[in-house]
Amino acid sequence: DYHVVFMYQPDERCLVFDMDTDLPFPTYFQKYVTETLRTDRILEPQHYRFFRVLPATLFLQKFACDRRHMRRTDGTWLQDPPPDPPIRTHDCVHNLDEFVSMDMSKAGIGGTVYNLTDFIRCFYKPK
Repeated sequence: DYHVVFMYQPDERCLVFDMDTDLPFPTYFQKYVTETLRTDRILEPQHYRFFRVLPATLFLQKFACDRRHMRRTDGTWLQDPPPDPPIRTHDCVHNLDEFVSMDMSKAGIGGTVYNLTDFIRCFYKPK
């Protein structure tokens, strides 16, 4: 499973833009983490969360998705697709699996993979 958010750090604090949250839009990272992500301590280790973080420019240059993950095995849509055309690059029509993978040894797309603790340490800056 995966979820995509945009994070912006205009100063020492980081803002999270999450289109699927009920929190204020945008939300400061500290509030987002405490109210959305919480802790991994209540989970079995195989369910711990990981986060691939990459600059927006890299994402815009490399991300491609032909929406195959939105189809049933018979080819019909699970839900109607967005009206916009699929996102592709000059070199690629689909690499969603590479972005979702948290295996850095296979990470040709770049970015950094963090566990929850390191993710919070990286982006939470107290006032």
